[in-house]
Amino acid sequence: MLRRLVLTLGALALAAPLTFAQTSTWVPDKAHSEVDFTILHMSLSNVRGHFGNIGGTVTMNDSDITKSTVNITVDVSSVDTGVSARDGDLKGANWFDAGQFPTATFTSTSISKNGNGLTINGNLTLHGVTKPVTLQVDAPKGPVPGMDKKQHMGFSGTTTIKRTDFGIGKAPAAIVGEDVPLTLDLDLAKQ
Repeated sequence: MLRRLVLTLGALALAAPLTFAQTSTWVPDKAHSEVDFTILHMSLSNVRGHFGNIGGTVTMNDSDITKSTVNITVDVSSVDTGVSARDGDLKGANWFDAGQFPTATFTSTSISKNGNGLTINGNLTLHGVTKPVTLQVDAPKGPVPGMDKKQHMGFSGTTTIKRTDFGIGKAPAAIVGEDVPLTLDLDLAKQ
């Protein structure tokens, strides 16, 4: 009897850490997720656009969000500035070279709490170049049930990159700005 009790307690002790380290997998809802950008044109006006084909996964640590991981992919050929001729040029070899570099990826390296929000450090690979970036993310929204009967959470994060750090475009800064503010809006569906 005592041996059975010891074995049962031992099994429970081994299983206990597993219950605390549960994770869940979330993927972007493509219809409601995008990356928006703004860039200064001719030192006069801002041009805005977005990438609408977002993929990847977020592995959420259900007990400690700072132990979660983020891996987001962006289809570079989904760039849309509202002007088809400009979009075609952006996809070409002078800018994104979507034929050679079809996706951009962001992979988290650390997540920390920042007030009500999060700071997510990670590596952005764009145009074949990988650089560290930091996303400042608003407090998560949700989860709420979606029309697809899955739980959904919303995240919105911002960062600014230098296009020339990633070898994008040879135009001088007076014609096309260097700094590119990015906003990543994700509607994540639990799998």
